[in-house]
Amino acid sequence: MQYTSATRRKLAGLQIGERTEHLVYQGIAKHVKDTHNKEILNRIASEELIHAEVWKKLSGEQEKPRRLYAKWHVFLSYILGYTFVLKKMENDEDKANLMYEKLALEIPEATQISLEEKVHEQELIKMLDEERLQYVGSMVLGLSDALVELSGTLAGLTFALQNNRLIALSGLITGISATLSMGSSEYLSAKNSGEKNALKSSMYTALAYVFTVFFIVLPYLVFSSYVTALAMMLFSGMIIILLFTYYTSVAKDLPFGKRFLEMAGISLSVAVISFGIGLLVKKFLGVTI
Repeated sequence: MQYTSATRRKLAGLQIGERTEHLVYQGIAKHVKDTHNKEILNRIASEELIHAEVWKKLSGEQEKPRRLYAKWHVFLSYILGYTFVLKKMENDEDKANLMYEKLALEIPEATQISLEEKVHEQELIKMLDEERLQYVGSMVLGLSDALVELSGTLAGLTFALQNNRLIALSGLITGISATLSMGSSEYLSAKNSGEKNALKSSMYTALAYVFTVFFIVLPYLVFSSYVTALAMMLFSGMIIILLFTYYTSVAKDLPFGKRFLEMAGISLSVAVISFGIGLLVKKFLGVTI
C-alpha cells in the first residue's frame, strides 16, 4: 500500500523508536542480577522488536535504532535505577498519542497496535521490583531531615557568626554527627519493626543525609560573602528537593507538585525561623566574631 510522505516518516519514526527501546531494555537486562526482573526486561525487549517488525511491514523499510540514545539510557540506569529510566521513557512516549491519532486516519490499525503496546509495557513495568525503590522512605527521611535540620542550623549560624569558615566547620561537624545519629536511629527503628534489611535501610538514610550535608555546606566553602553563601545554600536545598521529588514522582508514580511544595515549604520555613533565632541570639548574648 502506498502512503503519503508524512505517513512514511511517522512509520519510520515508530520503527526507530521501537528498535531503540529494544536495545535499552536488552542493555539494562544484561546488568540486572535479579532473575525475575531480568526475565521481565527481556520480555519487554522482545515485544519492542515485534512492534518494530509491525511498523517495518507497514512501511516496507528497515530503519536503524538510535544507538547513542540507547547507550545513554543504559548508563543512566546504573546511576538512577532502571525503574526510573524505563518509566521516564514510557511517560515521554505518552506525548506521541497525537501522532498516533493522525496516523490512524490513514492506517486504522495503528490506534489498536499503539494501545496494546502501551498497556502491555506498563503492566510489565509495574511487575518490576527494584531494590532501591524499597528504600525510598529511608532516603526521604534522611534527605528531608538533613534539609530541615541543617538548613535551619546554617541559616541561624550565618548571622550569628558571619564567618563562612566557622559556619562551614560547624555545619560539617553537625552534619556528620547527625548522619551517624540518623543512621543508627533508622537501624534500631527498622530492627525493632522486624525488618529483615535494617542495615540497608539505615545505610540509605545515612547516604541521603550525608549527600545533602555536603551540597548545602559547599556554598560556605566556595563564596566569601556569607549573604551569598546563605542564598546559594537555600538555592541548593531547593534544587535537591526538586531533583529528588522528580525522581520519586516518576519512579513511584507519585504527584510531583504537591510533594515538592510541601518539602520546600517546610525547609524554607525552618530556615527563616532559625535565621531569626540567630539574629536574636547574637543580639541578646552580645556575641561578636
